[in-house]
Amino acid sequence: MSDVFHGDVAALPADAGPLRIDRLLLAPMEGLLDHHLRDVLTGVGGVDRCVSEFIRVTDRILPDHVFLRLVPELGRASRTRAGTPVRPQLLGSDPACLADNAAALAALGAEGIDLNFGCPARTVNRHRGGAVLLDDPDLLRTITAAVRAAVPASLPVTAKMRLGYKDELHLLDCARALVDGGAAELVVHARTQADGYRPPARWDRIALVREAVTVPVVANGELWTVDDARRCLAESGCDALMLGRGMVADPGLALALRRGGGGIDWAELLPLVRVYWDGLEADFAPPHRAGRLKQWLNLLRRRFTGAAAAWDLVREVDDPERLAGLLFGPAAAAGPGPVSRD
Repeated sequence: MSDVFHGDVAALPADAGPLRIDRLLLAPMEGLLDHHLRDVLTGVGGVDRCVSEFIRVTDRILPDHVFLRLVPELGRASRTRAGTPVRPQLLGSDPACLADNAAALAALGAEGIDLNFGCPARTVNRHRGGAVLLDDPDLLRTITAAVRAAVPASLPVTAKMRLGYKDELHLLDCARALVDGGAAELVVHARTQADGYRPPARWDRIALVREAVTVPVVANGELWTVDDARRCLAESGCDALMLGRGMVADPGLALALRRGGGGIDWAELLPLVRVYWDGLEADFAPPHRAGRLKQWLNLLRRRFTGAAAAWDLVREVDDPERLAGLLFGPAAAAGPGPVSRD
């Protein structure tokens, strides 16, 4: 393997002491943060709970095998291999159908049900899913109440929202509607759908939600570093954070937040990249398998110079054997290496 893979770690903010954090959640990221990556990231440590990629609900109850394919952790008491709880997330606009699917997930052993009112994707919004529903607080209340009534009282129902759809006009009405419907916790992404993922995230707006409701509020959005988290906690007034792209780009971020600095380096991470690569084989055809790994490497290179070097080597490579040989050495093309998946 080339020495280029042992490059220095990108600079991190100076240690300013531990952060006052009650919980760290791992965000759902459609098309990237699947169960393979959840296993790797929770295995690094520091995460208290995950939320699955959204499960789209339209007009029927999905069969069990669909739930188990998207959230295989349901077969392990709703836990990743590291033992971190995973909460399935439902997306849709039909209260009765969402309720029926929530009941089916409860029967499979889900540790809770999360509802998606934050997805900004236009294709999702065009089909009345995700952030577009933030223009209809009454529907949010109806959906949440239907799901709450459909699952055992002991099972938490939570929701993720943005500041609004095109504007923040209904921000507090939506938050109160979700709580009135029975949501036990709100995650607030500090941007509107119209903002997409463009910085900045307006963490101070989350403080308005926190003051308006009686349930815990989790801050989310533009959390890449320990310094970002420190400022977000101060501006939002929250004591819990949800990490998304920042944790995917820096798998040691949750640990760094717990410690107030530090994390993991590329030499520690590269074997975990290999575990992820091996896990993809069962679920993805060769070109898609390569694409999935490159998608992660593209984010990792924000944080690791070694990942940037790896990206440069494989960015135009789709053949799995060649890619594995370039990243992990010639022996890797023959099969999984010595690192256990468990």
